[in-house]
Amino acid sequence: QVQLVESGGGLVQAGGSLSVSCAASGRTFSGYTMGWFRQAPGKEREFVAAITWSAGITNYADSVKGRFTISRDNARKTVFLQMNNLKPEDTAVYYCAAKLGSYGEYRYWGQGTQVTVSS
Repeated sequence: QVQLVESGGGLVQAGGSLSVSCAASGRTFSGYTMGWFRQAPGKEREFVAAITWSAGITNYADSVKGRFTISRDNARKTVFLQMNNLKPEDTAVYYCAAKLGSYGEYRYWGQGTQVTVSS
């Protein structure tokens, strides 16, 4: 059974940096796409970034391009989201997700980690 466990959220001032991690377990993830999503209070969940496990091909939402970097460590089965130049509007619960292939819906989700950016 696939399990995704996020960690690393917290409180940071605007302009600061924070990194969140997603530890994946339960199977090999070759062929999977790993994604980060976020949901702010009163808003719908939105896509942030994604990376293909094998080739490391990345994709970002326009709102975070140039500020966030997604990466993965195959040996540790961990996906990272480095967030720089954070803004108050980045405040949200950040979720890790996984799906087989590059298309379709994400099937597996973590429990989320809170990121709060103060102005």
